[in-house]
Order: sequence, then C-alpha cells, then structure tokens
Amino acid sequence: MQQTILTPAEWNIMESLWKKAPKVGSEIVGDLREAAGYSRSTTLTMLTRMTKKGYLECSEDEKGIKTYTPLIDRREAVRQETDHFLNRVYHGSLSLLISTFTEKQKLSKEEIDDLYEILRKAEEEYHD
Repeated sequence: MQQTILTPAEWNIMESLWKKAPKVGSEIVGDLREAAGYSRSTTLTMLTRMTKKGYLECSEDEKGIKTYTPLIDRREAVRQETDHFLNRVYHGSLSLLISTFTEKQKLSKEEIDDLYEILRKAEEEYHD
C-alpha cells in the first residue's frame, strides 16, 4: 500500500468525512468554515485535489451536486502518520519517543498500567 501523509488541511477534510460519509460538498464547506475558517473556494479546491490524489471518491448527481466519500481508512491514516512522525523525529525509536513524553508530562497510574499492558502483550508476541 502506498504511504499517504496528509497535510493538516487534508486532515481537516478527512476528519469531516470520517465522522459521517458520504457528504455533499456544501456540508464539507460548512464543516471546514466552522472548524478551520476555510472559505468555500478553498475547500472546493482542496476537495478537487484530494479526489485527483485518490484520497476521495466524488460522485455527481443529475443536478450537478457532488458527493464525497473517503477512500482512506482513518485507522490506516493514523498508523501511517505515526510511523512517519516516529521515523522523521525519533529515527524510528519508540523508546526515545516515550522517554521524551514522560520527561515532560506526568503519567497517571492508569496510563502507566496501560503502558505496562502494551509492553506485556508486545513481549508475548515477541516470544511466540
């Protein structure tokens, strides 16, 4: 599968569509005006570009009303974005990432327990 790294503006559109899809262009324009202050023309230009990139499917009815559907799964986009960030900033080191976060932010007991559980599962999978 091709790596898809969305721009912040593309994330805004995808978030609108991941909440509810399909949506007509005017609904997305309204969402983006409210969430990010984008104009109608900016949003419509982005929808056209994202359709050409293969991120969205666009269908048009007999009245010329365009409806958009995401072609990228949110979970997969998050995974790819996380991988990209981890490799770009931390050279792929998950332990360096966690160390950096825990130095700046105090973890709750629940978060620590969650991390232990994640590590326990990873260790089980490593030994299988």
